[in-house]
Amino acid sequence: MRNKRMFMLMIGFILCIAVIGFSLSNRKELTWPEKFLKDSTGYVQQWFYKPAGYIAGFFEEIGNLRTIHEENEQLRITAAAYSRDKIKYNFIEKENARFKEELEFTKRQKEMYNYNYLIAQVISVSNDANNHSMNINLGSKNGIKPNMAVTTIDGLIGLTSSVTPYTATVTPITELDEASPTFNSIAATVMGREDDSFGILSSYNKETSRILMTRIAENDKMQAYDTVITSGLGNIYPRGIVIGTIETIQVGDFGLTSTATVKLAASFDHLTEVFVVQVPELEENE
Repeated sequence: MRNKRMFMLMIGFILCIAVIGFSLSNRKELTWPEKFLKDSTGYVQQWFYKPAGYIAGFFEEIGNLRTIHEENEQLRITAAAYSRDKIKYNFIEKENARFKEELEFTKRQKEMYNYNYLIAQVISVSNDANNHSMNINLGSKNGIKPNMAVTTIDGLIGLTSSVTPYTATVTPITELDEASPTFNSIAATVMGREDDSFGILSSYNKETSRILMTRIAENDKMQAYDTVITSGLGNIYPRGIVIGTIETIQVGDFGLTSTATVKLAASFDHLTEVFVVQVPELEENE
């Protein structure tokens, strides 16, 4: 009985709604109760719709923030990879340029003199104030012997001193000192006037970073900005290796000879690679 009443009530409610809908569709104007009901319903709906919109927008913004964060992370990774690759590229480019210069240097020297140039890596530099030597990764197993000239593409570095099977110690020309028991003076001349100029590089002034050149003949036409090279006399330093540039020339104490200051061509800061000069004719004589 109760179910039957409930069923009848639902049928009546549905019919009522249908009649209202049918009547509204055929009328252009609403009655004031209908208007009041519609306005009230709209007012109430807006209080539910706005918060719902805000909440939906909030969650949408959270989703956007997550997407932006992921994109930023990807961009950061890409930027880091680009920076790393750029540094690597610059390093390789500089290394290739250096190798090209060294290859051109050895070819040019090979055409001028019949020398072999053994490329060596500088593996350590002494910080001893009384012995600024350096060690290279070539030794007697590679044909290195004491008193072999060591140079860079810019200019003379020094001489090999002690040699082990796999390493060698290089004494730089900045250690030139006439008072030293291991002193080896450098016989030098001027590029382009090898037969007309001569001098001896005898000592290095650590305060001015210049080498003193002595025993220059009174009538020698040596002048400032001339390029000083080894003359080959003395069979220690092979001829033709660039040493530096003349800066000043002064008349000696007795007026019979002159002295000159020479600025070194090679830089001794951050040396990484050097060349050990092998002279074939000296090797054959030994």
